Amino acid sequence: MRSRSLLASLLVAFLVPFAAPAVHANVVVVLNSRDATVSLLDQQTYKEISTFPIGKEPHHLMATPDNKSLIVANAVGDELVFLDPKTGQIQRRISDIADPYQIGFSPDQKWFVSNSLRLDRVDFYRYDGKDLKLSSRVPLAKLPSHMAFDAASTTVFITQQGSDQVSAIDLATQKVKWTLPVGKLPAGIVMTPDDKYLLVGIMGKDYVEVIDWRAQKTVKRIKAGVGTHNFRALGDKRHIFVSNRTSNEINILDQQTLEMVGSIPVPGGPDCMEVSQDGKTLWATLRWIKKVAVVDIPSRKVIKLIPVGRSPHGVYFANRAGNM
Repeated sequence: MRSRSLLASLLVAFLVPFAAPAVHANVVVVLNSRDATVSLLDQQTYKEISTFPIGKEPHHLMATPDNKSLIVANAVGDELVFLDPKTGQIQRRISDIADPYQIGFSPDQKWFVSNSLRLDRVDFYRYDGKDLKLSSRVPLAKLPSHMAFDAASTTVFITQQGSDQVSAIDLATQKVKWTLPVGKLPAGIVMTPDDKYLLVGIMGKDYVEVIDWRAQKTVKRIKAGVGTHNFRALGDKRHIFVSNRTSNEINILDQQTLEMVGSIPVPGGPDCMEVSQDGKTLWATLRWIKKVAVVDIPSRKVIKLIPVGRSPHGVYFANRAGNM
């Protein structure tokens, strides 16, 4: 009996090092901008799977139109890193992409746009489904930050934090069509599902500015929290979450009535957000306390704070709600 037991133990000791690594489907990808790393979190257990170096100052990320890759923009590293969107493993890198702070694809998938925050310009690349080819570089005022597109892919709208403006750039000609003054430190910007209004987070104040982009004028200011920053749609084509970094809260905005309908206390400077496909949980990076918050949407309460790296910014997982 002892010999059989010893043999079994030896077999286990021999086989374990060669066992296949655990598969984590639909990991949560978090960008730690000050640590130049990515944290991978288990969506079910809320535990860290791994953390690995990615490049200098990763701030924002987005899936490719075919959802086969997740692009991480390393602003100071001047590169794009493509990850597997379900496992977080690195697929490939594209270098010589100057200061990609915020990135986006036009809805028709013909253009890849990169905001260069520290270089005060917007770069336009032609996209063929795989490769990027630089088309033009458009200088703007100070600190071009976030972007949004119209549904017809005629225009990209850029907030400029350093000059308190929003500019509209024609995608076909890559020329500035108009520039509109807005509130102090405009950050996140999104288009409403009806393609009628732009919503702009005014980070230097406490409101969302509503712009009729066809009329080129502000039509409303919606009271929010202090440090109004970014947006993430619930996925029901009506409600959208608004993060407020200074007052430590996330508002819920009705995009049909253009009124706030709720607020969720979230500590630590909530910034970028992600919503589960079932609409039940909201994940938010907390820039000031090196954590990610998990919010139960029905009860509007934080149910978990997960430690990550310094200054966590972008967050993503594959089984996510739609962007409207």
